[in-house]
Amino acid sequence: MRKPFILILFIAIMTANINSQNPFFTEYKTPHGTTPFDKIKNEHYEPAFDKGIKEQEAEINQIINNPELPTFANTIEAYENSGRLLSDVGSVFFNLLSSESDDEMMEISQRLSPKLSEHSNNIGLNEDLFARVKAVYDKRNDSGLTPEQIRLTEKIYEGFENKGVTLSAKDKEIYRALSTELSKVTLDFGQNALKESNKFEMLLTDEADLAGLPQSVRDGAKAKAKQKNKEGWMFDLSGPSYIAFMKYSDRRDLREKLYLAYTTKCVAGGEFDNQENVRKIANLRLKIAQLLGYPDFAAFSLKNKMAKNEKGVFNLLDNLYDAFAERAKEDVADVQKYASKLEGKQVDLQPWDWAYYSEKLQTEKYDLNDEMVRPYFELENVKKGVFGLATDLYGVTFKKNTDIPVYNPEVEAFEVFDANGKYISVLYTDFHPRESKRQGAWMTEYKGQYKRDGVDSRPHVSLVMNFTRPTENDPALLTFDEVETFLHEFGHGLHGMLTECTYETLSGTNVARDFVELPSQVMENWLTEKEYLDRFAVHYKTGEPIPATLVNKLIDASNFNAGYLCYRQLSFGYLDMAWHTLKNPYEGDIKDFEKNAMIKTALLPVAEGTNMSASFGHIFSGGYAAGYYSYKWSEVLDADAFAAFKKNGIFDKETAEAFRKNILEKGNTEDPMELYIKFRGQEPTIDALLERSGVEKKTAPTPNNVAKDVDQKRTK
Repeated sequence: MRKPFILILFIAIMTANINSQNPFFTEYKTPHGTTPFDKIKNEHYEPAFDKGIKEQEAEINQIINNPELPTFANTIEAYENSGRLLSDVGSVFFNLLSSESDDEMMEISQRLSPKLSEHSNNIGLNEDLFARVKAVYDKRNDSGLTPEQIRLTEKIYEGFENKGVTLSAKDKEIYRALSTELSKVTLDFGQNALKESNKFEMLLTDEADLAGLPQSVRDGAKAKAKQKNKEGWMFDLSGPSYIAFMKYSDRRDLREKLYLAYTTKCVAGGEFDNQENVRKIANLRLKIAQLLGYPDFAAFSLKNKMAKNEKGVFNLLDNLYDAFAERAKEDVADVQKYASKLEGKQVDLQPWDWAYYSEKLQTEKYDLNDEMVRPYFELENVKKGVFGLATDLYGVTFKKNTDIPVYNPEVEAFEVFDANGKYISVLYTDFHPRESKRQGAWMTEYKGQYKRDGVDSRPHVSLVMNFTRPTENDPALLTFDEVETFLHEFGHGLHGMLTECTYETLSGTNVARDFVELPSQVMENWLTEKEYLDRFAVHYKTGEPIPATLVNKLIDASNFNAGYLCYRQLSFGYLDMAWHTLKNPYEGDIKDFEKNAMIKTALLPVAEGTNMSASFGHIFSGGYAAGYYSYKWSEVLDADAFAAFKKNGIFDKETAEAFRKNILEKGNTEDPMELYIKFRGQEPTIDALLERSGVEKKTAPTPNNVAKDVDQKRTK
């Protein structure tokens, strides 16, 4: 009879030992309470999630069972402060799932998905909790609350409405099932895209196949092959490898091969095919939106964004479509004409030809290409230049701290200080591609900013990118586009680091999707300013500053193919809106759907079998559903905002201070258009964008008013 007791005791002891060793269960003894990545193992995640769920359940029950009348403090603030452990472990796990993943983590995520969906629904659909929230919401303007407290109350109330708390009991169960399935399918989509990208390799063993490729590209490909214990030169679908090959390779057949591999990801059959997942995600979103009383997902998603509604989005896209139409067609005609001239015969320009001939035309037209610029954009110097811009504008400084644990040896951690020496953030940087990292570039947080009990808890921000690696012969030398991407993500980082809010839900980048790109995109403008480039762009071997002639070429070429590039972004926006303005479930071919959605902006032939939707992570797994238009929306804002810097001086302290105080620090504490007007003194128009792009002004609606305009031009 003693054996069961001994066994139970043994299990209890072992469980206690495991829990005592779980770094999520103790206070972090690290600089600034940063995540102890060096101590976290995969086995720690699930117990931490389980405990985090139980803790938040207890906290929610305490709010519900409070015998006192609902107040901001005992309901809204208590809800805001709940789930701290769950938030901590979730931020680590899901961030690393994108940047430092492995098969075991993917398996864990599959087990966690239904559990987390159930927990989220248990809270979001809790009528007793919502009743207390509603009681505070109904009296929010008469309870002596601060504007930020009112804003938080409204956002939490809207969150419950969006979760279906007002649905009938029957519809609540339908919502639970739909949201749980959507969570799983979205997770599947992202994992398939990563696995499919990692699967493709193009190993070249004949040096003749490298015709046209610069030495730096060859060295990178050779290093990549060596990492895989293979002889030759390896190219894959990671950004630096793919883009360089498409720009420089003389081998049209190999460009076609690589292009088709990239554009048929997850749509050519096989275990990672995402076609059914695309349909499921679009249809599940539609069903949820209609269950909540909206005609389509776009209407549900846009109601609290700056665009306000579908009409506002299409009005912006269509105005830019009209404004850039002539320029876009001219860009394609110029490249077509040049390609035929270069080859001495009529060239049937295909998508895999575009980057190649565009690069050559730019070189001839402006005497400029990536290889001429790379030596002046060595990564260490670029870091100094990007960080230095924040110093020049906002007085912010960065100090590397090797005592802060990181999740990969390539990652660096910096302490960030304000002009007065006050600590304001930790910044992680992760620059290069790995098989464990998804493609693209992004900013994220391991801890958001909030103030509690008189303490300002500062954020831990991370920038994750996929830039050119160093080779055996050279350090990491970046392209102009990579430096621009660095500035873009760093702008998001500043938004997260400089925030000064009371509540985490409202702080940093937790703003409307069509506002969040303003702080990032505005940073890109400095890259074609000579005064800025002169501060950091020096030759990595000689130390000579970038020549004025080369800077002038960069400035002259800044609008090269501006029409084509605008149409490319518009095509993604139209595709996104097509999927999310569906009124009925779609069961057809996603390739046909995509072709019809993007035909309006098609400037080149569409290759058979290609499809973007099946790997379009931004809208199917990355939070930009019915929101991809925001890149163009924010481009209007950033051009208008930078016009103020141009007028007053690109390093003008007063203008920078106004941008910091009204945009970067405020988070979501006020309406974004009101914040913008406080900074700029006026609503934005598209005039500055058209002028910057070298396009004739035709119309100049403000983003705030496009939703009010009657749109007669839209075609379906």
